Parts: sequence; C-alpha cells; structure tokens
Amino acid sequence: MTEIVLPMFLGIDWMDPQWLLERFGAELFWISLIIIFVECGLFFPFLPGDSLLFAMGIFIATGQIDLFPGSRLVELGIALTLLLAAAWLGNVVGYEIGRGVGQPLRNRDGRLIKRKHIASTERFFAEHGKKALVIGRFVAFVRTYVTVVAGITRMPRHVFYLWSLIGGLAWVLTITALGFFLGENVPWLEHNIDAAILAILAFTAVPIAWEWWRHRRAHRRAARDGAVGAVGPVPDEEPDRVTR
Repeated sequence: MTEIVLPMFLGIDWMDPQWLLERFGAELFWISLIIIFVECGLFFPFLPGDSLLFAMGIFIATGQIDLFPGSRLVELGIALTLLLAAAWLGNVVGYEIGRGVGQPLRNRDGRLIKRKHIASTERFFAEHGKKALVIGRFVAFVRTYVTVVAGITRMPRHVFYLWSLIGGLAWVLTITALGFFLGENVPWLEHNIDAAILAILAFTAVPIAWEWWRHRRAHRRAARDGAVGAVGPVPDEEPDRVTR
C-alpha cells in the first residue's frame, strides 16, 4: 500500500485520483476499469488500484461521476459490477499466463517481473492457500503476482475462478462502498482524498495483521508442542520400595 500512497504525497499526478478526475472527467471510470484489469493480471503493480476504488466511491456519492441513469445507489451498483468484472478478468488472464508460461516467468528478473516478488508471493501463497486469493487482494504487489503464482502452481481452474471471484468481491465491494459511505457523510473528504488513503491503509491492514498474528501463534504452539514431544513423556516415578 505504501507504494501507492507515497507517490501521491510526493506529487506524482497520475497516482492522484483527484488529478485524474480533473483531467478526464467522468471518463475516468472507464480508465479505472482498464487500470484495475492491468493491475490484477498484467504484472504492473505500480498502479493506484486501492485509491481508485476508494475515490470512485466518493466521486459517485458526490455526483462527480454520473454515467448511468437512476439514483446514486443504482450508479454504485453498476459501477461495482463492472469493477468486479475488470478485477476478476484481470486475474483470469494472469492465471492463464502463469499456467502457460510459468517457469520462464519465475526465472525472469526484469524491470516489472522480478524473481523476488514472485518468490515472496509464492511463500505467501503456500502459507495461506486459497485464502491468499482473498487476503492478497488487499496487499500491493501480492495482488498483482498471486494470480500468476496460482497458475504456475497449477491450482485447479474451478478453484481459482471461485476464490478469485470471492477475493475480487471482497476487495471491490469493501473499498468502493467505504468511499461511497464516507463521501455521502463526510463532505470535506471530497477534496482531501490523499488523507483518506491513510484510512484505507488502516482498514486493509486489519485482515493482514489478523492472519499474521494467527499464524504466528500457530507456529509458536507447534514449536512448543514439538519441543515437548522431543523430550518425551515424563516417566512415572518409581514406587517406593517397602522396607523390611
């Protein structure tokens, strides 16, 4: 996430949703679909996926983006459906690329596809299994590479498609709906999106921190049980002999 927030604070315009809205207007929604698709499947992690989803909720709530007929809730529902489709289709493309040409990608160390990112994502995937497709949605870089890792490891297609859909739904719905709710109820947020991204950091860190803490506790318990098993059971005390 910091890879997204820091560039915004450092003044990189194309990472700032407010700047993008001023430049492209309501057409930003269609551009956002392309950005979400690319970030979720085409190995380009340096894109403002989280901040765009959050900002899209704010822009719809405040009427700055109004493309579809009906109320703002109807607008939100259509936007969520299209954003979810973009995220899921991006995952499918990334998975199929990983399944088809996985080994060359694993060995590649280029500017966009780096071995260290693939390796760290493989460890994350091995630790969390199918849940990585849900948890990983909320983690920069992991979101981009977890799909190709699923393809490389030959996760069954039907399992990947299902869990990718669940992960995409959780990611798109929670962050966009949060932006919509805050956009309706916190007017100053409309012009202070940069500060609001920090709230996303805290919001998305909760499930990650929970999983980290749970696995850390499980590892400690396993290590403790292993130590006890290595020592072996404590023998019963020898019964006192009867003195004659």
